[in-house]
Amino acid sequence: MLARLQKFITLGLLTFVGIWALTALQFGRPAWAAGGLAIVLAGYTGFMAFEFIVMAVLHRDDPAPRPRLGQIARAWWAEVTTSPAVFCWQQPFRSRVHPDYLPSAGAARAVVLVHGYVCNRGFWNAWMPRLRAQEIPHVAINLEPVFGSIHGYADAIDAAVRRAQSVTGRPVVIVAHSMGGLAVRAWLTREGAAERVHRVVTIGTPHQGTWTARFGTTDNAVEMRSGSPLLGFLAEREPRGLHGRFTCFYSHCDNIVHPASTGALAGADNRHVEGAAHVDMVHHPAVYDEVVRLATQDTAG
Repeated sequence: MLARLQKFITLGLLTFVGIWALTALQFGRPAWAAGGLAIVLAGYTGFMAFEFIVMAVLHRDDPAPRPRLGQIARAWWAEVTTSPAVFCWQQPFRSRVHPDYLPSAGAARAVVLVHGYVCNRGFWNAWMPRLRAQEIPHVAINLEPVFGSIHGYADAIDAAVRRAQSVTGRPVVIVAHSMGGLAVRAWLTREGAAERVHRVVTIGTPHQGTWTARFGTTDNAVEMRSGSPLLGFLAEREPRGLHGRFTCFYSHCDNIVHPASTGALAGADNRHVEGAAHVDMVHHPAVYDEVVRLATQDTAG
């Protein structure tokens, strides 16, 4: 469903740009031909800049280091160039180009990849060939329905973990971006499945809710608001010591999950990534390298 929606949006934007250019040429205004593209780019980059301005304003007295102007500018540019590749190409057109990799023999633990809000398994296309090259088994899932309750994603996560474990025989490493981290926490709480997980790595997950979610109206967006019933449920029901299995990457330049420390989790191994935006944080070397270390540690022989 999401791939079709994002195809429609991407092709719609391209159609607008094409019609604008043809109309300009038809009326003898070649200088105006690029106007449609300029409108799309200005709207996109301007909206993204607004997100980073809001992020900086809301930082206030957050415990995370205050980002410098240069860090914000570089994070904005990285997100501006990274996000279209994900939302306009990898997810709508290439979400199944890299199949899951579960070899019958291998030493490494399996990695289960869980995407975030308005994403699908194509979000991990930059990771899957690298994991395969390093012979690390992995499964990337789709969380559906796209705009359903986060509680409802537990079955998909459970099935992926069982599938991975049936091949490797080892507890898995779960890597979750953004909303996906809350979905994993909800699954762990429902299933009591901590022993099936070696480690959970979250990237830009709104563990304490995010200010941005107040503008969302879908079930899963509402559940990411600070003080939501989902977060209350997790606070009340999560087993004692569960957070000790988590490594949480968060950033003071996250344009979606802010204030920054809402991406940290009490009792977890919280790691601040300087100057990384929400989507681009997935490509930070420290994040990928830690996942590889977790998948391969203590597995020799």
